[in-house]
Formats: sequence, structure tokens, C-alpha cells
Amino acid sequence: MSESSSQWRWFQHALIVVTMLATALCFAVGCPAPSTPNSSEDPAAEKDNGQTAKPASADEPSASGEQNSEGSKDEASHSGEDESAEKAVVVDPAPIDPEAKKKASEEPEELFKDWPEPAYVLFLTGRQHGYIEPCGCTGLENQKGGLARRDTLLHQLRSKKWNVVPIDVGNQVRRFGRQPEIKFQLTVNSLQRMKYQAVGLGPDDLKLPAGELIALIAGDSNQATPFVAANVVVLDRSLLPEFQVIQVGDQKIGVTAVLADAQHKLLNNGDLILEPMVASLTRVWPKLAAAKCDFHLLLCYGSLQVSRQLARQFPQFQVVVTAGGSGPPTFEPEVVEPARNLLIQVGPKGMYAGALGIFSDPQNPLRYQRISLSSRFKDSTEMLDQLKSYQSELQRTGLTGLGLRPIAHASNRNFTGSQVCGDCHTKAYEIWKKTPHARATDSLIKPPERQDIARHFDPECLSCHVTGWNPQKYFPYQTGYWSLEKTFNMKGNGCENCHGPGSHHVAAESGDLGVDDQQRAVLRKQMQLTLADARQNKCMECHDLDNSPDFHDPGAFETYWKEVEHRGKD
Repeated sequence: MSESSSQWRWFQHALIVVTMLATALCFAVGCPAPSTPNSSEDPAAEKDNGQTAKPASADEPSASGEQNSEGSKDEASHSGEDESAEKAVVVDPAPIDPEAKKKASEEPEELFKDWPEPAYVLFLTGRQHGYIEPCGCTGLENQKGGLARRDTLLHQLRSKKWNVVPIDVGNQVRRFGRQPEIKFQLTVNSLQRMKYQAVGLGPDDLKLPAGELIALIAGDSNQATPFVAANVVVLDRSLLPEFQVIQVGDQKIGVTAVLADAQHKLLNNGDLILEPMVASLTRVWPKLAAAKCDFHLLLCYGSLQVSRQLARQFPQFQVVVTAGGSGPPTFEPEVVEPARNLLIQVGPKGMYAGALGIFSDPQNPLRYQRISLSSRFKDSTEMLDQLKSYQSELQRTGLTGLGLRPIAHASNRNFTGSQVCGDCHTKAYEIWKKTPHARATDSLIKPPERQDIARHFDPECLSCHVTGWNPQKYFPYQTGYWSLEKTFNMKGNGCENCHGPGSHHVAAESGDLGVDDQQRAVLRKQMQLTLADARQNKCMECHDLDNSPDFHDPGAFETYWKEVEHRGKD
């Protein structure tokens, strides 16, 4: 056994003994209840992310806006729990990196500076939540995340001749339906290409049909699966391993994963068996211990509070990787008392990666680097090919094959197209034609970036780039856009996306609908949109925090309004 292996084995046993003594003392003398912050955590978005280092810099995007299973963009996180949050343990990053306090408020320009060669590096990601590439109006240079950049970072680490062990906490997709199934298949293929060694399952992954899911994640005689779950059974317990043992040189890494109990209520699938996480870990640990690993890692798809509790209850895991927390992940791991094991956040939407270096130096055995997947990382050609293949599959499947069926608009009116509006509102129409709104569909057909990947068959893109779709739930309305061939007049983000379908108004003005002056005035009123409503509601349906963070800056609406300002009839 190597020197570093012996040190970790001794350290692990010491952690267990310390925790047992602390627990006994608590029962003997009584322990005070954990303190709580002044306000409770939002069940959907954890306010307390455990970060005691200086908050992220102003250029970090907000993490709100992840989509829920219904497809809407207003849910910030699936990892929050409906419970009061405890205050984070004060973190002293010194045991991790002596220089951490000096650099904890920013991400260094030079990554892994002064790192000696590690025994291996744990490459930690998760919570992709459907964001296989950045999405939004701000340009790729201002956005984070995506498989293409992640793959480039992995190539850079491996080019150093380091042993890199990619591990993911889970939740690759959002929503349910045929498109998420195709996206999950793409992601699994990509994770395999990037040589991921252990991958957990999130609640949205488990909303996919069990047969489709297990066909993608179960191993076979040719290739073992990287997926792992201690407390989730899909169809049959034999189809998914409860833990993984990863061999890196003479070192063995043991990994298991749990889905927090509070996440179980989000799932209603008779093909799943969801077991209590503590009981499952208690059952699985002796099997994992028997593998005599040198390092143990727990993946927890749950809140920060739950992840901390597991870190305390199972101190034999030196590191707990959590899906908890809102906003960017902390720059340094949180040290969880009393065992002083580490809690590492992965952050939202696959925008970040964490690199935990394991070293043979007993004085400094661990070093950590949080990495934003920004434009500093060029696109991986292999992953761009995967993204192109994904869009080609959406085109081949078609909107009908994806399960989309146009539904009637709530107003019971039909869309007519911006050209019809322009017959009377000529000045407003001429202004609109010069705006990016008019070219919204063209930007999918021939994107300004990654130009060879057309996206005009992708419902998640079409919803804000054509006329007559629900921008939050990705489905078309009757008489809205369906294809360039059938509904060319619905190209662009047109007048009726903001003002509503105009059929009744057009019919009344043209004389095709018999109305008196009072009724005509009512129909005109229905088409009006006040600036207040536009600012507070309508524009935000597409220009949300996810897609247009700059739109939410003070004074941004007034600035952008000047570029599209138009008022009533000529």
C-alpha cells in the first residue's frame, strides 16, 4: 500500500473515532439545537449556499431560471428542501490550500498555478438540467457552460499527463417527453466519450420512461455503466450498481450516490423503488468498505442542509459532492465539523466544474480549483459534432414526433402575422422589421455563432424565436408557427407575441366582423400593451434571467425600449 493510501486510511479511521466521541458527548451533556438564519430557505432555491468566502464577482450570472418538469423557466433549483436551513459551518480553507484565503474572492487567470503533479484529480460536475450548451441573447463570450467547453477543459487536464477522474452528481435533463429523452441519450454518449467514471441520477433524469432510462444507463458485457445509485432502483436492483470502485494507479476510489428523501415526492413512477437515503447508505457502506478503497466520495442530490447532515452521519466519506445551493458554487469546499470532511457544490446548469487534486504530500494532501466554463475554453470539435447530431435528430423526428400538438390560445383568437398588422400600422411595422425581433428565426437558421448548427427544429429555441408559441412551455398555438414551409408568415418574434393574436381586431377593422363602435373600441383595447406590463411581465417571458441577464440591470428596459419603440396606428 502506498504512503498516501496509508495516510488516508489512518485519517478515515480517525474521523470515525472523533465523530463517535462527539456524538457520545452530545448524548451525555446535551447539545444545543443548530442555529438558523433569520429567514427560512425558499424551498425551490436555497438562499444559504454555505459560502463563507467573499461572494462571486459582479460578472457572475444569476443562477435562477432553471426549468421545472412542466417546462417553465421560473424554478431556480431542484435541490432545495422544504425545511428550515441551518447556518453553514464557518469554513477555514487553510487545510485545503494555504493560499486559499488570498484568492477565494476570484477565479485566478492561471488555473492550477503552482500545483505539483497530483496522484489524481477528481473532476466534479452536475446539474446540467438540459443546458448542453449555453442559451441566451448575450453572446457566447458572456455565457458559461456547455459540453463543448467541458470536454476542452478535460483535454487540457489530460494533456498535463494527470490522472483525471470525471464524476457527475446527476440531473442531465429537464421536463419530460421525447425531446428530453433525445437530449439524455446525447448526454450519456457525451459522458462516455469524456470517460466519466461515476454519475448519479437527479429527479428529472428519473422522470424519463424507465425502459428508455435503463436502456441508456445500464451496463452490458462490452462496457460497464458509470451510473450509480444507493437508494434508487430502476426496474430491477441488478441493473444499476450501488457503488463504483475506480482504480487509479495503485489507488482505489469508492463512490456511491443518493437521491435525497425530499426529492422522492417529485417522482411518480411505478417502475422506480426509492429507498430512504440513510438506511441505504447504512446498508451499502459495509459492501463499499470491503472493497478497501483509499478514498471515499458521496454524491448527494439534495439540499446543502441534507448534504451536511450526511457528511456528519457518514464521516467515512472524505468528500460529499452536493447538488445543493443556489447561485455559483463556492470557491473553496466547505469543511463540515466535527469530522472536517469536505462539502463541494457543483453549481447550476453545468456552468462550472470543480477539480479536487489528491496529493501524496501529507502537509497539503488536497487542493481545489473551481472553474467557470467560460469562453476561455474553446469548443471541442467532438462535442460540437454531438450537438449537431442532436439537432439533426430533432429535425428527423419532427415536431409531431416530439409530441407537440398546437393548442388554442387562451384568448380564442387566431394569429394573423406581422405583415397583416403592417397594413394599418405601417410605421410600427417598419420599425419592427429593422429590429432583431424580426430576424429572430433567421438567427436559428443561420446562427451568428456555431453557424453550422441550425436550431430551427428545436422547440426550446423556437419558442422565443417565432410567432405564436408559448415561450415558457415550448409548445405552439393553433395558427402559430409550425414550419418555414407551412407558416412562413410567422417567422420572427412578431407583433402578436406581445400584443396577442389579432384575428378579431383585424376582422373588425376590415369589416369582416360586424361590430359597433363600442365593440370595436373593446377589440382595439385588447391589443394594447402598456409599458408597465411590458416591463414587468411580457418581455420577461423570453428575456428572463437565464437568457438575458443584462435585461434585468437597472435602467436596462428603458435602454432596450428605445431600440424598438413604436406607438399605435400611424
